[in-house]
Amino acid sequence: MSEQALKEKSLSPQDVRKILGIDNQGIVDLCKKASIKPRKNSSGETYFSYDEVRDLKRIYSGDKSLPVVGENYSHQPSGIKSILYSIKDMEKNISSQISKVIDEKLEGMDEVVVELIRCKTDNETLRQKIIDLNKEIYKLKNELTCYKPLAMGLYRKTEKHTWE
Repeated sequence: MSEQALKEKSLSPQDVRKILGIDNQGIVDLCKKASIKPRKNSSGETYFSYDEVRDLKRIYSGDKSLPVVGENYSHQPSGIKSILYSIKDMEKNISSQISKVIDEKLEGMDEVVVELIRCKTDNETLRQKIIDLNKEIYKLKNELTCYKPLAMGLYRKTEKHTWE
């Protein structure tokens, strides 16, 4: 049987069950994932195309290269299908390249963030030291005002002003 004849061959749900080894509910679930709608022939019997069954088999086997819901290209002509698949591949490649570049750019950011946190902590510690030293300077200036100069470099201590 030629490949073209094989592709045009329609398969019944029984054939699909045999090929995939699953029940009708499993086929329905796979059809939902791949957004494949089973068709009916002139006598009202449900059938699947070879391409649809191949897509269902890929999804059932866990093949990630096949698009799922909303991206089913099996009803499109082969030229359009190949274009759509190549666009999807380009999208994946571009996304992976962009995420790789972003990861490279952000690689050193962890160290920068840690260094900024350390600097902020040091800054707060120094700010508190400044506050403590300012309080000490105020107390020392207050005590210094208690000493009044006398003759020949002598000083006399007077009452301490407590303004604290």
